[in-house]
Amino acid sequence: MRFANVFAAVVIGTALVASVMIINSFRPSVQTLQPTPAFIRATGKCAECHLRTQYSVVHEFELSVHAKQGVNCLDCHSAQSGQTSEDHYGFTINPHVTAANCRSCHEKEYRQYLRSRHAVPAWVAVAGKDGFTSEQIAFSERFQPGGADRPANALAQIEGDSAIESGCASCHSIGKPNEDGTIGTCTSCHTRHTSSVEVARLPSTCGQCHMGPDHSQLEIYTESKHGVMFEAQRGQLKLGTAPDSLTTTDMFVPTCATCHMSGINGGAVTHNPSERLGDYLFAEITTERPNAALARARMQDVCLNCHTQTLVDRVYEQGAAVVAATNEKINAVKTVMDSLRAAGLLAGESYSNPIEFDYFDLWHYYGRTAKHGAFMGGADFVQWHGNYPILEHSVRIEREAEQLRGEHGSTDH
Repeated sequence: MRFANVFAAVVIGTALVASVMIINSFRPSVQTLQPTPAFIRATGKCAECHLRTQYSVVHEFELSVHAKQGVNCLDCHSAQSGQTSEDHYGFTINPHVTAANCRSCHEKEYRQYLRSRHAVPAWVAVAGKDGFTSEQIAFSERFQPGGADRPANALAQIEGDSAIESGCASCHSIGKPNEDGTIGTCTSCHTRHTSSVEVARLPSTCGQCHMGPDHSQLEIYTESKHGVMFEAQRGQLKLGTAPDSLTTTDMFVPTCATCHMSGINGGAVTHNPSERLGDYLFAEITTERPNAALARARMQDVCLNCHTQTLVDRVYEQGAAVVAATNEKINAVKTVMDSLRAAGLLAGESYSNPIEFDYFDLWHYYGRTAKHGAFMGGADFVQWHGNYPILEHSVRIEREAEQLRGEHGSTDH
């Protein structure tokens, strides 16, 4: 071959390679990045396609503990008993992962969760018990009496399906029954694909649902000394530490999960956030939970990792005093409401009288807020977001009750 021909071929080849490199440099990185060999071994063919279609899904999974431990996509997306499957580019998968998939490895955590108010009571509180088996209702009632065997929420039904679907269900679906016979989905707290302990441990994760006027735990935490310190020192905390090996060196400032779920300095781990709670603070009239003394002892064991017994006793004594005082205030107004119902002065459907909304606000918003504020270090929520509106609504309801009696010629009190 003549030198000129070889030279021309080399030049043309070099030009083509350079052209491809230049063109490739303008492609989005999501199209050019390649997964690591370890990731390919963990996920097989899935990553090759999803890198081009849903890069964030691949990247999130690559960051996860699951990926590091060699769990692959099909380990979670294979159909379990009771689930339907579909063909997906040569793979048989279940695209709708539920607790059934997670429990195949995390049975202990799932059983703990079933005992909590995050399970059956969460969904029943809005939609009622349709969709659950009698066995599921009975099991939940053993641990959360009155939380599972109850009708659908009357106020939610009035608000309508669209409000329930886009509003209530967004949080309460943590306990929704699945067609495969399981309840809920772990990704409500751990997120899909990252399956992250760190995300589940963030206050903002709990605050997706535990916020607002009826359960303002996130706002209370943010005001508390715990919340202030977390904001200032978050970067020094090891939020991703496994719950069963967590120490106060890792989490020297607590988040919701630290106190309610994680093991700390050798303590027990639980996926039942109710396990360390002694009272039904969310209730209209607060009463003790089953095994209240044991639950308080468990929570105080957590507190004592950072605080003295004197301080812990003081917080619990002050909290109990606020609960007792709040119960007394609400009971006085409840007596008024009960007398109106007994006299037939609250006729019609539920929440068809303005006074019913005022009473609902009284206990469901302000009573809850005052009680939670007392135990979580939220002074403003005990006072201005709690006791003050309780007093205001008490006066208003008494005036409204007098007006109703006058309109109906009743003198019953």
